[in-house]
Amino acid sequence: MKEKFSTIISTCVPLPMENVDTDQIIPARFLKATSREGFGDNLFRDWRYDKDGNPVKEFVLNDPTYSGCVLVAGKNFGSGSSREHAAWAIHDYGFRVVVSSFFADIHKNNELNNFVLPVVVSEGFLAELFDSIAANPKTEVKVDLPSQTITNLATGKSETFDINPYKKQCLSDGLDDIEYLLSKKSDIEAWEASR
Repeated sequence: MKEKFSTIISTCVPLPMENVDTDQIIPARFLKATSREGFGDNLFRDWRYDKDGNPVKEFVLNDPTYSGCVLVAGKNFGSGSSREHAAWAIHDYGFRVVVSSFFADIHKNNELNNFVLPVVVSEGFLAELFDSIAANPKTEVKVDLPSQTITNLATGKSETFDINPYKKQCLSDGLDDIEYLLSKKSDIEAWEASR
């Protein structure tokens, strides 16, 4: 069982770049491991570090001005290959929510399967959120899974977001697919016994 997801209020890490693909999220050379742990160390590796392994000061993950468990990304986040390792890296780094105006479908599902909530907002809401963060890096968002709303606490503006009801329940209960099935074991046994 993972940590149950309900409402998160957090500052944000802005990544105002469009078309961020899974190879940029976690480069292919780091895909040899089979355990999910440690992938966060190489999240956005080629943007975070130079060729000698030194942190690139200008990259947002190396800038102490920004922190929080919410990544705010540009349009078309997670395009490219379907590697689940990209979602592993995002989760392992500590992000619980990724906000964008559009996600690649496979990556969006991989995030949900790895207890990261992808929140799709309008382009106008996203632009305003980036503006709020630029004006004040301490800007917080409130992500309310039960009501399926996200609020920019700097402006008070909210939007609703869609989520598959089954995945919403899994996040709310802190269960992956196997754990969900196991939680229904008595119901399944009762149904089988009635046959």
